[in-house]
Amino acid sequence: MTVSLGKKVPDFTAAATGGDVTLSSLKGRKVVLYFYPKDNTPGCTSEGSDFRDLHEQFLAADTVVFGISRDSMKSHDSFRAKLGFPFALISDPDETLCELFGVMKMKNMYGRQVRGIERSTFLIDAQGRLAREWRAVKVPGHVAEVLEAARSI
Repeated sequence: MTVSLGKKVPDFTAAATGGDVTLSSLKGRKVVLYFYPKDNTPGCTSEGSDFRDLHEQFLAADTVVFGISRDSMKSHDSFRAKLGFPFALISDPDETLCELFGVMKMKNMYGRQVRGIERSTFLIDAQGRLAREWRAVKVPGHVAEVLEAARSI
């Protein structure tokens, strides 16, 4: 089962930097979940830095942000500390959330097919429904677009 626009996102609890995250405990606030392929890679560093730089504005829009990849908690802790991310990173090594949000895709990596995370972002409204989704994200300008959407719902 994957999530769909306008529908309630199934509750989940996931391991994150700074402690477990449970979606239902965030009810009443908007939630951004951005899925990215790998810690410490150029596109993922750039995207995370954009979320970091606009973090205060997301908070002002009553929106919490979480980055999600299949990397380990150890990798996330180091990536988050190195770049000064003020938001938590969720570790999804068994791909539970990746499957729920349908972000696992076959991709070409140096001429061969590999299965990995397609950069995607999801905006959940204060009632826990999926309000917006962005798939196959290109990083430049993306985070500002997500912020505008969060302000508008």
